[in-house]
Amino acid sequence: MKRIVLLVVLAVFSFSANAQEAKAKGKKIKSKAKVVKVEAPKTPQIEGAGMVFENETIDYGTIQQHSNGERQFVFTNNGNKALTITSTQGSCGCTVPTSPKDPIEPGAKGVIGVKYATDRVGPFTKNVTVKSNAAGQETKVLTIKGNVLAADKPAATEPTKS
Repeated sequence: MKRIVLLVVLAVFSFSANAQEAKAKGKKIKSKAKVVKVEAPKTPQIEGAGMVFENETIDYGTIQQHSNGERQFVFTNNGNKALTITSTQGSCGCTVPTSPKDPIEPGAKGVIGVKYATDRVGPFTKNVTVKSNAAGQETKVLTIKGNVLAADKPAATEPTKS
């Protein structure tokens, strides 16, 4: 009788351990647990126009020469008035930013695009200066960085003799 109880306990323990392991690996397991929604904290409202970026630095990582150099800085107007971007300026001619022409309404998202000239080989760190009517941060500096590897050159071929 003790052996049967012991086997039942081991079987239950084994099933529980397998369920935990499967859950850790991302497998779906039926359970009676309740799902509780947790809302993300809301961006605090500020008086006037506001500008909160998802990321103020974009790391391209290591990329190949002549690859796509376009990236985006996404921001939200966390103020209670429309946000107007008055200018965006790259720190050199190899960094070309674009910005929204229309005002960004309170709570709305906007995008500042940037294109880096990936024909230049080597590590880089460049800035984009954003000027706006954002309260307390009329000038914002964003950063892009990365490393461009030289593209493999095709092997030279000798002319064929006739």
